[in-house]
Amino acid sequence: MTVELVLLRHGESLWNAEDRYQGQQGTGLSPLGRHQAKLAAEYLADTPFDAVVASDLQRVTETLRPYLDNVRRTVPKSARFFGRDEDGVRIDPRWREIDVGTWGGRTFAEVLAEEPDVVAAFARGEDVARGGGETFAHLRARVWDAVRDIAASGARRVLVGTHGGPIRVAAASALRLPPGGQVLLDPPVNCSLTTIRVTDGASSLTSYNVPTSTVTEPAEEQPA
Repeated sequence: MTVELVLLRHGESLWNAEDRYQGQQGTGLSPLGRHQAKLAAEYLADTPFDAVVASDLQRVTETLRPYLDNVRRTVPKSARFFGRDEDGVRIDPRWREIDVGTWGGRTFAEVLAEEPDVVAAFARGEDVARGGGETFAHLRARVWDAVRDIAASGARRVLVGTHGGPIRVAAASALRLPPGGQVLLDPPVNCSLTTIRVTDGASSLTSYNVPTSTVTEPAEEQPA
């Protein structure tokens, strides 16, 4: 039995655009992020999924909205494992971004000025709990637990709306990289796709950080 997990990073958020740490806090999408989400929905329109799973954070649920509006799919019997709302989405907090505690909402420049030693330790590869939140070891454990649940669900292909941190640690786990190995992987860009395949408990990374568009500016608003 093989299941494919297609991991979709959210579109640009307002705090992304302002160079702020987000973690499990944060805002909805920026105008650019909303346009990226629309293009991602178009990119995915012809790809069949048995189920959709998502982080409960606003920037992810807003990213999935154009896809759900376009496809209006229902979850088939093969994926009844997934509890769902009226859109056929299972909300799973294990797919949230890493918790950065008190760093959430602060700009990169502010944190660097106020906590340079912690920033330097993180840059050296130390797995510090930034802002008193989670370490990447904690993140990797909870995300891979969520991956195993999907792999055991009976679904064949599942779309997962999530964040950059979970995508990196899931990819590191699929590649069997050692703890901290996610630093070898580039941060996923907004609305990129990463695919993990699990067959009889054995995982592989089949694609990583594939962009669904190359847009860098929001679509121009049309007059009403």
